[in-house]
Amino acid sequence: MANASPDLDNAEAQRQLNNNNRPNSSGFWEAECTSSKLFECSRIKALADERDAVQKKTFTKWVNSHLARVNCRISDLYNDLKDGYMLTRLLEVLSGELLPRPTRGRMRIHCLENVDKALQFLKEQRVHLENVGSHDIVDGNHRLTLGLIWTIILRFQIQVIKIATEDNRETRSAKDALLLWCQMKTAGYSEVNIQNFTTCWRDGLAFNALIHRHRPDLIEFHKLTRSNATHNLQQAFNVAEQHLGLTKLLDPEDVNTENPDEKSIITYVVSYYHYFSKMKALIVEGKRVGKVLDNCIEAEKIISRYEGLASDLLDWIEKTIAIISNQKFANSLTGVQQQLQAFTTYCTIEKPIKFQEKGNLEVLLFTIQSKLRANNQKPYVPHEGKLISDINKAWERLEKAEHERGVALRKELIRQEKLELLAQRFDHKTTMRQAWLNENQRLVSQDNFGYDLPAVEAAMKKHEAIEADIASYEERIGVVVELAAEMEVEGYYDIRRILARKENILGQWSLLKELVAGRRARLEQNLALQKTFQDMVYMIDWMEDTQV
Repeated sequence: MANASPDLDNAEAQRQLNNNNRPNSSGFWEAECTSSKLFECSRIKALADERDAVQKKTFTKWVNSHLARVNCRISDLYNDLKDGYMLTRLLEVLSGELLPRPTRGRMRIHCLENVDKALQFLKEQRVHLENVGSHDIVDGNHRLTLGLIWTIILRFQIQVIKIATEDNRETRSAKDALLLWCQMKTAGYSEVNIQNFTTCWRDGLAFNALIHRHRPDLIEFHKLTRSNATHNLQQAFNVAEQHLGLTKLLDPEDVNTENPDEKSIITYVVSYYHYFSKMKALIVEGKRVGKVLDNCIEAEKIISRYEGLASDLLDWIEKTIAIISNQKFANSLTGVQQQLQAFTTYCTIEKPIKFQEKGNLEVLLFTIQSKLRANNQKPYVPHEGKLISDINKAWERLEKAEHERGVALRKELIRQEKLELLAQRFDHKTTMRQAWLNENQRLVSQDNFGYDLPAVEAAMKKHEAIEADIASYEERIGVVVELAAEMEVEGYYDIRRILARKENILGQWSLLKELVAGRRARLEQNLALQKTFQDMVYMIDWMEDTQV
């Protein structure tokens, strides 16, 4: 039999059997005792079978409550443990350790090997197994299978219970400790008097009192009566299952009976102990770590703030790099001057603010690490891309782009200033050329050659002087054309006006040359005519002299 507290029913039955075996001199009494003995034996067997049935149901539910953590389940306690697989899984869940891998196979030798591994593990856990062998479990021996499960419950659920008494002494056994715990928790309930794990639980008040002591919001204890045992038990079991998550190991008829099974009740009550002890430990632990949590929350807030500020600063750096890396400038002196002014504003106002934010981030990160060290927490490592080194690298790229922008802006400003000077020079020269062309066009448009040969000859000499002056002026017209061509190559923003004005000068120049050529032709014709007139005058004078 597995290591457990002595079976009271069997002991009582044995005592009764021993008493009945005492010799008696009267034959009548011998016959009477024999009849009584048979009745008692049959009654003891019936009670034992009833107890075994309750234990089997309770232990099956208990096993399933733990196997559920690994998505396993048994249907029949005696049959489903035969192959050793479920027994191994149960021990792994309870102990938190890995057992030797079960042997695959359905033959008896495989089952014996698997069960033997489980029993060997229990022995290593200093669990004393008496008269239990692997063949007993494989053969489905009811009593020994129940005894093995009870031994496991004792080792992993009950043995760990230790309750200190008022004089700070520990109780003698785990069962006594559990009983003392129940008495301490129900001390203020006048109708509850727990002295054992059998009859004291029949009316259901003890179960309700345990729940009400820890969770008074779940049960209205003052409305319960001792006479309504089934309702009391059903309510306690349902509340424990629905609100506390405790598996319903018992049914009301298992407890509300003449001889409730002690092991089944202990198995169920111990689940209350572990749940409420854990709840109390969590409350105490919650208070203890409250301050730590507050510090952690504060650190998390600072970390969140750091992450946000780092993201904002990095976003600003990337956007600014994209803007100042754009080498497309305004194609005018005024536009470039405005861009240079905006760049200067960025360098003197916007950038210093961001540089200060960068310094604040470094201080903030130092503060975070200090708080984490104070809480014995591991150092905070910013997400990838948000390290101080990453921010410094991004800042270096910003300054490089800023330098390139400044150089390019100043270079473009010089180019625009040069183009503006060229445009001013062009306008000045075209204005002068236009006035000169207009004046000369006016001169060559006049045909006041005179009315005699000397006057015409004088006009011819004057015209020749005008032609020489115009011929020498062609170079100056070429300067205007060169200026316009240079500005066109450099992409001057007002090149259309420049070209239009150049074409106008060239048109006026061509018109002037045409006017000069036409005037020469007319002068030559007039000169020839005056010479003819002169010859005619000489002929008339000769003829007159001849006649005289």
